[in-house]
Amino acid sequence: MSITSSLAWKNLVSHCQSGMGKESLLNLINMPNRMEEFSIEIGGLYVDFSKNRINGATVELLERLAKEKELAVWIKKLFTGEKLNHTENRAALHTALRSTSTTQNHFEQKIQDDVNEQFSRMEKIVNKIRDGHWRGATGKTIKDIVNIGVGGSDLGPLMITHALQAFKSPVKLHFLSSIDGTQTSNLLKQLDQETTLFILSSKSFTTIDTLSNAETALSWFKKKLRSNIYAQHFIGISTNSEKMAEWGIPKQNQLLFWDWVGGRYSMWSTIGLSIALKLGMEGFRGFLAGAGEMDEHFANTEFKKNIPVMLALIDIWNINFLDIEAKAILPYDARLKYLPAYLSQLVMESNGKSVDRQGNKVDYRTCPILWGEIGSNAQHAFYQLLHQGTQKVMSDFIAIVERDDFNSQLEEEVEQSLSEQQSLTLANCFAQSRVLMLGNEAIPKEMRPKFDDPFKDYAGNKSSNTILLDNISPKSLGKLIALYEHKTFVEAVIWDINPFDQWGVELGKLIAEETRKALAGDIELSGLDCSTQALIKRIKQ
Repeated sequence: MSITSSLAWKNLVSHCQSGMGKESLLNLINMPNRMEEFSIEIGGLYVDFSKNRINGATVELLERLAKEKELAVWIKKLFTGEKLNHTENRAALHTALRSTSTTQNHFEQKIQDDVNEQFSRMEKIVNKIRDGHWRGATGKTIKDIVNIGVGGSDLGPLMITHALQAFKSPVKLHFLSSIDGTQTSNLLKQLDQETTLFILSSKSFTTIDTLSNAETALSWFKKKLRSNIYAQHFIGISTNSEKMAEWGIPKQNQLLFWDWVGGRYSMWSTIGLSIALKLGMEGFRGFLAGAGEMDEHFANTEFKKNIPVMLALIDIWNINFLDIEAKAILPYDARLKYLPAYLSQLVMESNGKSVDRQGNKVDYRTCPILWGEIGSNAQHAFYQLLHQGTQKVMSDFIAIVERDDFNSQLEEEVEQSLSEQQSLTLANCFAQSRVLMLGNEAIPKEMRPKFDDPFKDYAGNKSSNTILLDNISPKSLGKLIALYEHKTFVEAVIWDINPFDQWGVELGKLIAEETRKALAGDIELSGLDCSTQALIKRIKQ
């Protein structure tokens, strides 16, 4: 039976149609105890979801929907290793990589032993490189490390290392994902073969993008070096030890993870080697600990005080009942530059599905289109659409309370200027969410001009959440990312879809290989459509 036929869903439809769907945020925000009811705080992370078109009755009905969908049972299944990824017959046990004293008893001892073994191997490699003891083929110390990966093997580590750029590292990290040649060429021109190490990150170790860049790197090394290239200049991270060995990576340079770690969750595993090289293993464990705290909160907190659950249910309300099709992720800190791209993959690869767990076509909307940008830049770009466009968009504003990376060696006047910039950043963040909510009413009456000109009209009534982090640290970032992971899982449970497979991605890889053969002349063009044939012929000409 479709979820739309359930009693809880029908009650939400009635609630929306009886007036809540047209309710004004201007009225709702002034309700007594609004902030106490619609905000949650746990250890340095504060979430304000009061700027949504909800009231107490909405939350009660959403909670009933969650209970009807047996959300508590599904959360337990997630943490006990049941095979929730039914289309691939796999568990989704990324939480085992960051288990705490409270959650570790959920997992089999062998899983914990395997995780500890790989992290121990990873720590030795990290210490050897950071201490300057890993030498290249000519005996020189490694100075530059390039992570070759794509998707989850690239976006997560790139995002975290950029966000924690204030951490000093003895090696310089680079990330290579594109196979158009330009990124590779520009990067290799900056590097020296004698002091460069490549990390090949691929779950299957068959990803054509990653292996193509790896072959280019190998050719680059062979121009200058004659021996020990594989042993001294390549580390492999994969679930497939045999494939790594076939390519040439010796056993001692291999780190493993497991098929129960989805690609978009893999930075918690040995795929996070580049993160550990940036932060040191202690910093990486702090990153895991932050996620572990969110895991505990998610697993053990009642729904109304459970941050991932509440944010997910509010998005369900916005998407399925208020007909909002898109979501903007708006971090107000340049260090979070890659967060929107990372969350785009996490959310849309997980929940961009149109069939339920039984294989039936759904008759309701699932995943929103998600995108974003650093808020201060986005204000001068697509905020025009957020404020006055015809599309319905909900937003997540993310801000940092304390700037903890000011350089104390700067002159006092510069320090003061930086502090003022931080205040301006927070002012912009809060002001934008306020205008989206209130529109023209955000302007004080004594300052309000006459809005005779429709081009200057702000309708307001746009939903948003505000997430405040005390600071940017390994622990706070771990907590934030795990929050979005669990929120995405809750939405999948409500929509009755599998968030852990990605068959659409797999199909694209398959057809790309067929098309590559056509470009190379290995197969006839006659089997392809007229457009693809014409494009290939044009390239060949």
